[in-house]
Amino acid sequence: MAFTVRLDTAFLVSSVLVGILYGFSVLMFIGTIWTLTYKRRTQDINRSTVAAATLLFLLSTVDVILVIIEVEDGLVKYRNKFPGGSELFFADLLQEIFIAKNVIYTLQTLLGDGVVIYRCYVVWQSVRVIILPCMLWCGIAAFGICWVYAPRSSSPVSGGSYDQTFIAGEMIWITAFLTFTLATNLFSSGLVAYRIWTIERKVSALRVTKRKIPLLRVFVDAAILYSVALCSFIVIIYAYSSAVFYVMGDMLIPIISIAFYMVFIRIAISKHTQDGWSSETERGTLQFRIQPWQSGPRQSDMSWPTAQK
Repeated sequence: MAFTVRLDTAFLVSSVLVGILYGFSVLMFIGTIWTLTYKRRTQDINRSTVAAATLLFLLSTVDVILVIIEVEDGLVKYRNKFPGGSELFFADLLQEIFIAKNVIYTLQTLLGDGVVIYRCYVVWQSVRVIILPCMLWCGIAAFGICWVYAPRSSSPVSGGSYDQTFIAGEMIWITAFLTFTLATNLFSSGLVAYRIWTIERKVSALRVTKRKIPLLRVFVDAAILYSVALCSFIVIIYAYSSAVFYVMGDMLIPIISIAFYMVFIRIAISKHTQDGWSSETERGTLQFRIQPWQSGPRQSDMSWPTAQK
């Protein structure tokens, strides 16, 4: 007997999990802004990173608001008014809130993958390296437009459900969208990790102290977190249906934010530690240069001791 999930139940569980993940992402966002701005001059703040983190936070916040409104409409406001009850209400793909959530998820995915590609370019300083990631990013945008626009080009048949042709086509768009973003994330993160690894090998002999938390591991952890989430949702699509993905897909938005906040915080801490180490080195060098001039005995030290009465 196949295991089935009611959409209203899935929406309720998903909204709770989204709230938990969003709360954690808010804490990560606060930590990101604090790490990027604490004890830093205005000209030293990385404005592009702050802007990206703020956009991720705003998109996550808007998505949570839409989830709350949709759950309240389906379970309370239109529970007895919508034909077929709350389950068919959540199965209606033509609702404005539903389409708005898809747009937000597409925008956040494009923003996150764009940050990964830009980070890859900064590390490699080569346009040729990011040609394939940029092509994949364009594919993400194209498939995102298709799977957002697809529900508007169709209408449900009797009973509020959609025909199998539409469902199969929708699953193709969603799968292609997730596959392209997974490939972009893995390929770009792999290039960044490889570049950092090669640089670490070259300078490891010159470094006096080793980092307690290697920056490479942070990139790998963030890539694994996002990749596991994407693979899980791809399995959900084929195990159940695309409608279940629309419900559980809300959890991907805070997961994307959390993954990037992890990287932002670690990079800021690493840069702050490196700047502090450089300052300590400069002060130590200056003290070493001044010390020989002060090593001679001072005039007060050369006086004879006086007899104590």
